[in-house]
Amino acid sequence: MTFPPRAPFPATRLRRVRAHDWARRLTSESSLSVSDLIWPLFVFDGSGTQPVPSLPGVSRLGITQAVEAARRAVDLGIPAIALFPATDPSLKTEDAREAFNADNLVCRVTREIKAAVGDALGVILDVALDPYSSHGQDGLVRDGQVVNDETVEVLCRQSVVQAAAGCDVIAPSDMMDGRIGSIRQALDAAGHAEVQIMSYAAKYASAFYGPFRDAVGSAASLGAADKKTYQQSPSQSNEAIHEVALDLAEGADSVMVKPGMPYLDIVARVKQTFGVPTFAYQVSGEYAMLRAAADAGWLDRDAVMMESLLAFKRAGADGILTYFAEAAAERLQ
Repeated sequence: MTFPPRAPFPATRLRRVRAHDWARRLTSESSLSVSDLIWPLFVFDGSGTQPVPSLPGVSRLGITQAVEAARRAVDLGIPAIALFPATDPSLKTEDAREAFNADNLVCRVTREIKAAVGDALGVILDVALDPYSSHGQDGLVRDGQVVNDETVEVLCRQSVVQAAAGCDVIAPSDMMDGRIGSIRQALDAAGHAEVQIMSYAAKYASAFYGPFRDAVGSAASLGAADKKTYQQSPSQSNEAIHEVALDLAEGADSVMVKPGMPYLDIVARVKQTFGVPTFAYQVSGEYAMLRAAADAGWLDRDAVMMESLLAFKRAGADGILTYFAEAAAERLQ
């Protein structure tokens, strides 16, 4: 966008509008509210909490504690939570069949949360096989390769059982080709036309996911393998636009860019190109390094938390998935 020239200094003094708090607030170009926050929660099959060492201040939650967190989200005005299961290793298999078990952990937790808070809170469920596969990949593996079309069939089954459990938003994070259209058809055929799809449309093969994999227990399963044959290379920008275009054409209601801060240029391009609901995920590695630096006394936690979240809004994000959601919501009250 090109702006017309303004009068030169001293007729124009840009510091005039920065001189007082009221003036800075009045001329603010971007703003952050509680309504912009999505709170990711890790759940395990048990009670109590299990701290995640690589995510300071974040714990896996037992079922009762997850319901309590959902109530806390409602009280704070956070519009939605995203649930991620730490699956018992004994339930992980090559074919990831626990993913479409209608009574699996995340389905049971969803039912409990919906019984407690109803439609006062949106529940977003991830669709991918890595929490359930013994190999840690997001899809099925055949002859050492992650296969696309067979995986999509399983993802459709997973989506339907999660929708039946009461989730409001299906969020495919697997990056298989064609999965959005297939999942949309499967949901509609099963009577879940009202369930949204938030596509992880531009998900990169990033080094910033480490603490998340610790939290869900997929790091050990994945081992030295990687996900570069289906997640995007960090070098790609135009490819992200094509990915988003395809997912929208297949019926995605909203799209996501992941990770967040290292890819703010992608967030901005997506929003400017398509003008659709666009979300960003401030992933575990982003949170962990800010939190660790703050815990060491090198950064002001609240200041960098709010500045980083505002950066997403400035780039054009409609909402942010962040482990800072509770703390940020408290500051925004």
